[in-house]
Amino acid sequence: MNSRGQLLGLCVLMVILAIGPLLISSGRWIEFLELTLFVAVLGQGWNVLAGYGGQYSFGHAVFFGTGAYIQALLQFKFGWNPWVAMWFAMSGTTLIAAGIGYLSFRYGLRGSYFALITLAFAEAFHVLARSLDSITEGGRGVQLSLNQDPSQAIAEFQFNFAGPFLKTYGFYYTIFIILLITYLLTWLMSNSRFGAQLIAVRENEEAAMALGIDAFRVKMKAICLSAIITSSAGVYYVQKFLFIEPGIAYGPAKSVEALFAPIIGGLGTIVGPLLGSFFIHGVGEVAKEVIVYFVGDRPGVDLIFFGMILILVLAFLPRGLYGLLEMLWLRLRGKHNA
Repeated sequence: MNSRGQLLGLCVLMVILAIGPLLISSGRWIEFLELTLFVAVLGQGWNVLAGYGGQYSFGHAVFFGTGAYIQALLQFKFGWNPWVAMWFAMSGTTLIAAGIGYLSFRYGLRGSYFALITLAFAEAFHVLARSLDSITEGGRGVQLSLNQDPSQAIAEFQFNFAGPFLKTYGFYYTIFIILLITYLLTWLMSNSRFGAQLIAVRENEEAAMALGIDAFRVKMKAICLSAIITSSAGVYYVQKFLFIEPGIAYGPAKSVEALFAPIIGGLGTIVGPLLGSFFIHGVGEVAKEVIVYFVGDRPGVDLIFFGMILILVLAFLPRGLYGLLEMLWLRLRGKHNA
């Protein structure tokens, strides 16, 4: 599928996501869509660095958690407006990413070594968040105050007590706009000189350097862009749930979600993380319903079923769901042309 076809398909998908929720009255399914788009943003952050750049991270929660903590602490400790705090949260996370990237890429860490160093940083930040009680509130976490004034809903970035539309769709369209910006940035990157250089570094770093590409600078740009995207998901999480604590911020769950979505959906593709996120949460919901119907409420059984499906996808769809859709599209075009 050429770039024009990808862009057209992505635009159609975004139109569906923009209009579709207005036809849904169930709060449960709105919540499902919010969570799906949230993980798609996380996945795209990971995809920029790993899918396009070939730098696999096992600790991407360090960017999610840092963005979330800066956002929460600036409001909790200093009373900052959330819209102002958001820019400082993403900027601060970018500085952390630059530091991690410098220490990793300057000394030539790649592959499993880079994956382990990111995991080590995520765990180090986890320990710090629990230990620095005077700054991070430790294991208690940071609980933001709930705004109950409907007239301040937008100004306070809280929609729980807003008017009917904002209360129902406010957070959905917030994460949708974040997703839209994220995917626009990814598309611009993939069609730019920087994107071509990043892919060249991914395919063969030595050959790319022989052609005059500064691999260190390219990878530094990639990890910073990845951090900006991932931290925006952290900002959204804090504003929606008004709470963050070390286990949520820096635990393995967010890192796993970030890497599973693009791997299942299609590494190094714009729409892959979104496809993967829909698959992960769709299968998860179906698994829960099926297990409950046949064997009752058995905690953990749905995760086994879910894990088996993931293994099958990874084994038989090495290019993810995007690769499957592309193959089907080519076959349909071939039959049509014949």
